[in-house]
Amino acid sequence: MIVLVCLALLLGGPAALAVARSSTQLDWSQMRWDSAGLAPDPATYPEAVVQVYAARSWGWKGAFSVHSWIALKPEGARAYERYDVVGWGVPGRSAVRQNMRPVDGYWAGNRPEIVGELRGPVAAAAIPKVRDAIARYPYRDVYRLWPGPNSNTFVAWVVRAVPEFKAAMPANAVGKDWLPLTRPAALTPSGTGAQVSLFGLLGVAAGVEEGLEVNFLGETVGIDPKHLAVKLPGFGSVGLRTSEPSKVGYDAPAGAEGAGG
Repeated sequence: MIVLVCLALLLGGPAALAVARSSTQLDWSQMRWDSAGLAPDPATYPEAVVQVYAARSWGWKGAFSVHSWIALKPEGARAYERYDVVGWGVPGRSAVRQNMRPVDGYWAGNRPEIVGELRGPVAAAAIPKVRDAIARYPYRDVYRLWPGPNSNTFVAWVVRAVPEFKAAMPANAVGKDWLPLTRPAALTPSGTGAQVSLFGLLGVAAGVEEGLEVNFLGETVGIDPKHLAVKLPGFGSVGLRTSEPSKVGYDAPAGAEGAGG
């Protein structure tokens, strides 16, 4: 009975989402990949920017998880840099890709959300650390859809390495909790707590930004007192204050949004 209850909790949410999404799924080539208009326009916003985005994955994967990526723009730069990890492409090629899509683009038709953001001097100070973390990412030649390392493992690695970020990864970012068996303990990505994980299959995390999370088979169940939310498999965070991203140095002038990459 306990096993059945656990399976229902883990799979019930994703199953419901899969049914709801099945009637709206188009062919990959017909999906939207254009800008969602979320990034500050470099033409009107010269300050440095670092952003973390997440959007539902394509197809059946979207019932379980989001895909996340990192974007940055140095002060005065005329364009953004975007970094993703993906599992397709030329054999032997690094899984870390640069500028493969618009900085704030839809992901297979799914509108992205900003998970965390730095602007101004704090972003300028963080950009070298972001680039260093990307260069040091130790799994750039490995991609496993489940349990990781994948795109969410990559973003969690980068965010964890940049103290300026205090952003928690989305609860439904499968792979965010993946840690190698040789190093099963780490800070949470926000840097405000600690976590233990056995290869992303079984673990627990506690932090100011994350709240309390239990990870089982890549799915997360938890509570988030700070944001008055609960965390459910497939659905992610559900509550009163879950849509507000972590923002540092944010002082956007009117008309500064909508870069389009």
